[in-house]
Amino acid sequence: MSELRYDGRVAVVTGAGHGLGRQHALELAARGAKVVVNDLGGDRTGAGASAGPAQQVVEEIKKNGGEAVANPDNVATPEGAQAIIQTALDTFGKVDIVVNNAGILRDKSFKNMSVEEFDSVIAVHLRGSFLVSSAAWATLREQGYGRIVNTSSPAGLFGNFGQANYATAKMGLVGFTKTLAHEGAKYNIKANAIAPVAWTRMTEDLLPADFADKLGVDQVTPLVAFLAHESNADSGEVYTVGGGRIAKIFVAEGPGYGQKETLTVEAVRDNWAAINADSPLTVFKNVGEQMGPLIQQLTS
Repeated sequence: MSELRYDGRVAVVTGAGHGLGRQHALELAARGAKVVVNDLGGDRTGAGASAGPAQQVVEEIKKNGGEAVANPDNVATPEGAQAIIQTALDTFGKVDIVVNNAGILRDKSFKNMSVEEFDSVIAVHLRGSFLVSSAAWATLREQGYGRIVNTSSPAGLFGNFGQANYATAKMGLVGFTKTLAHEGAKYNIKANAIAPVAWTRMTEDLLPADFADKLGVDQVTPLVAFLAHESNADSGEVYTVGGGRIAKIFVAEGPGYGQKETLTVEAVRDNWAAINADSPLTVFKNVGEQMGPLIQQLTS
């Protein structure tokens, strides 16, 4: 099989000064993409700022023969997001790939979480992905091509103690990704999301230390790179990835229970087992399909 290349493509990778983002940027550049390496340069809580991390990655890319430019702007502000995409347009003339990877952590149990701790995490993960994608959207539509990869998390898909803010943002990205897939379909814009498990500065307190070598960022980036490639035809999907394993995550619906008479609380109680039945499962492609069983019941 031939090597997958990105020659002539321009990629924007946010949060690319460390960890997963850094690895994504290095891999895309090594395969021919011109890369905008964005990183605010703060710590994992979002505090502080420095142009150093992004610039260091750019220097590494250039040392290896690639093309890249650093950008230190903030994904969480409209001005910052626009400046990130403008860097791609001014330096390389276009943008083809957007990898939304920037993120911070402000973990607290729900009873101790402040509004600021909730809002700040939403601002970077969810709002930041919206703002950067929005800044690129007109260009992607006009050129009839684009690949967007968003970064969700198992914590968002399944919940995790002490991460109400993070989980909310990460599950929000699932709906965001699926909506972009619908709206981008006619313009050959593919949007997908990953839910990675990797040892980074964001997760070093959450994962067992003896898994550090087995959960390297290099075990996540190949999926991101494939989803960002022109040969990828799938869109609106979510994949969990880590440690050499990749699996598709489904949003599915069970057979359910329905009745023609008006529901009562007692009817819900008496049919609770049927309501919770998980076989057979149906995976719908859109809201229209998901409404199908209800429409069938209403019209039969």
